[in-house]
Amino acid sequence: MTTLLVPLQENPLLPNLAEIIASIVFALLLTFLIARFVVPRFEATYAERTAAIQGGLERAEKAQEAAEAALRQYNEQLAEARTEAARIREDAKSEGTQILSDLREQAHAEVARIRAQGEAQLDAERASVMAQMRAEIGTLATTLASRIVGESLEDDERARRTVDRFLADLEGEGEPTPASRS
Repeated sequence: MTTLLVPLQENPLLPNLAEIIASIVFALLLTFLIARFVVPRFEATYAERTAAIQGGLERAEKAQEAAEAALRQYNEQLAEARTEAARIREDAKSEGTQILSDLREQAHAEVARIRAQGEAQLDAERASVMAQMRAEIGTLATTLASRIVGESLEDDERARRTVDRFLADLEGEGEPTPASRS
């Protein structure tokens, strides 16, 4: 037993037995401490980050869905606006055509009114000129008849009959009246 207590020549490659046991105890203690305190914190941090990432992904998906819904709604509103604009253009076009038609009708009515007024004025002037011409022709006819017949036609009734007969002959385009035959 003496041999065991005597230090053997130390091999530089083999560590001391106490150091090996202390190293194993220290490694087990360190493993226990890491497993007891560090690993749960790493697991909690990992779980939090996983939850944060998962929540971020879910929020991103929801935001993406909301953006797509907003885009669909925008496109629908844009299509409705285009349809409404086309309808308004068509309404304005038909209204413009209606206004133009109404203005043409008013212009034609105004032309007809002015033409009728002009014709009425022309008829009135023609009647006035005819009355003046009858009076002048009557005077001239009476004067001429007085000279031809050689008697005075100063009598108003006789002059009127003579003028009426003369004018009736002119209006009848030369057809003899019963008074002119005698």
